[in-house]
Amino acid sequence: MKRVRPKKNLGQHFLIDLDIARSIADTVDACPDIPVLEIGPGMGVLTQYLVKKPREVKAVEIDRESVAYLQGHFPQLHDSIIGEDFLRMDLHQVFDGRPFVLTGNYPYDISSQIFFKMLDNRDLIPCCTGMIQREVALRMASAPGNKSYGILSVLIQAWYDVEYLFTVDEHVFNPPPKVKSAVIRMTRNSVEDLGCDEVLFKRLVKAVFNQRRKMLRVSLRQLLAGKYVPDGFYEGKFMTQRPEELSIAEFVELTNIVGECFK
Repeated sequence: MKRVRPKKNLGQHFLIDLDIARSIADTVDACPDIPVLEIGPGMGVLTQYLVKKPREVKAVEIDRESVAYLQGHFPQLHDSIIGEDFLRMDLHQVFDGRPFVLTGNYPYDISSQIFFKMLDNRDLIPCCTGMIQREVALRMASAPGNKSYGILSVLIQAWYDVEYLFTVDEHVFNPPPKVKSAVIRMTRNSVEDLGCDEVLFKRLVKAVFNQRRKMLRVSLRQLLAGKYVPDGFYEGKFMTQRPEELSIAEFVELTNIVGECFK
């Protein structure tokens, strides 16, 4: 069977280094004894190592040519290759409501959307590993006080511990991307309740980082437009700081402060 042609519109960059593929596949071992769902397997460079592990494996692939290739080369997965768009899937149906590890060589252009969906299904995904654009990986793993600390950092680290594992150079792909990649692992932390309105938390984080160079008292005025704001509110705690200075706990505290204005 002929090899799959990488498609630019799907953001396909096929990994060709087998040692790196094996190392990425092994990142799922940190969360053993549960099934694995691979996103975008392409021609199965990770899949060949995942299927050797003593656990159930399924793969979701939107490219029909790749689906045909996988069915031909991995007959043991014939009924476990899902030809759908991951972003549109009901993840509770994949393993009949059982938790699973999410992994893959993620398409650069939708990696953030994939991780937002992970957050929405965090009850199902105790561990997520894989390869993404290095710049995105740095943002996800960044601590407060760094320029790379932003929306992804806060929203993901609120629920997951993020490990930046290793960097991957461009030349190990076909076709080579224009940027470096990185392998990460996210493991669900012990937080079950943020201690604030989660919807407002996400809204606030996005609002202030969209004006990350401004003090919080400036960006919060837009968020609170039309709301009752008590005297002295904009002279209160955090108001002269910028968003990259706040920890997760401080964003939770700020959400509760701002939440009083929505009552």
